[in-house]
Amino acid sequence: MIEVRNLTKRYGDLTAIRDVTFSVAKGEVLGFLGPNGAGKTTTMRILTGFMPATNGTITVDGFDVFEDSFEVRKRIGYLPENPPLYLDMAVEGFLRFVARIKGVQRAEVAEATERALRICGLTDVRNRLTGHLSKGYRQRVGLAQALIHDPPVLVLDEPTIGLDPRQIIEIRTLIRELAGERTVILSTHILPEVSQICEKVVILSNGRVALQERMADLMSRGLSLEDVFLQAISREEAADRPEAEAEEANERSTAGGEAS
Repeated sequence: MIEVRNLTKRYGDLTAIRDVTFSVAKGEVLGFLGPNGAGKTTTMRILTGFMPATNGTITVDGFDVFEDSFEVRKRIGYLPENPPLYLDMAVEGFLRFVARIKGVQRAEVAEATERALRICGLTDVRNRLTGHLSKGYRQRVGLAQALIHDPPVLVLDEPTIGLDPRQIIEIRTLIRELAGERTVILSTHILPEVSQICEKVVILSNGRVALQERMADLMSRGLSLEDVFLQAISREEAADRPEAEAEEANERSTAGGEAS
């Protein structure tokens, strides 16, 4: 369903991600992990068509993200870390508005809205302003706007961040219910969340893929996700050390040559 190959993004001299490669099968739930600054959000923004890449390719359901952006966007629902809500709009009105923006046919907007309200447990708050909702319910509205056009792919960036324990359980349960019918990429810092929900894990470190493996294979070897995460990050950091030292030595050599 999703194929990412040699994806690289540079900002001047800064390389945010480098040769990122991974795949997600149809109906699979992928846990996308990494420390802050590892490149997760950059990768997801490129995948969802919000920014271009410097190099590399991405296909979603056979369509190229860069050449067929419109077709890819029709197939992806994206929930960023901060849900894109209009706080002065009622929940139902907001979802109808989003449905029209995302190309849902006028005759199907009402049905699409009712489906999203039902799936995300928002029926009882449909007439309330989104700005008057709890953070947990705002996350549900964020999920509903991602689902409104019934996409086969969901990309979720930290969907449970800032929620209380009860709200976290509710959102996790909702994601589980959505899995299977849809392909899901879940970015989170909460490792137990990945263990409970995901079938496959990709770990980024310093803009590169440090590990890509199925959860069942990790569990069969008696490995905890916490241990795997720390080991993968440590390996990547150790590999980066000689490269950084070589660059520093080269800079010192260049500076010395200029001084002489």
